[in-house]
Amino acid sequence: MFTMPATIDQLLSQAETEMLYAALLSQVNKDFNLANEAIDFPKSTTPSELKIQLHEKIYRLIQYKFAEYLNLLYIVDVSEEEIKKLDGSDLSELSEQVAFLLLKREWQKVWFRHKYSS
Repeated sequence: MFTMPATIDQLLSQAETEMLYAALLSQVNKDFNLANEAIDFPKSTTPSELKIQLHEKIYRLIQYKFAEYLNLLYIVDVSEEEIKKLDGSDLSELSEQVAFLLLKREWQKVWFRHKYSS
């Protein structure tokens, strides 16, 4: 049964527990590259490093490359409804929330692919 984690830490912990963390990293790398926003999280990237680096990357995209940021959200297929619910008054807080939404969507892709491919 698929239950969506409530926090980014729960999500990363669940990915590790289910031995799908490497697949999650791979999916994030793949979708960022599809969006022409080269990013390369090596397999050695820890969950806390991923969380921090993803937050920083989203922050920079929102601040300096907004069109690319929107393209990334489209490619990853982050819910437009969820994005609209966020409070954009604090850019750092916003980018942290967007990073979580992005990871949630990537986690769904990885989990469902794993669940239904075997």
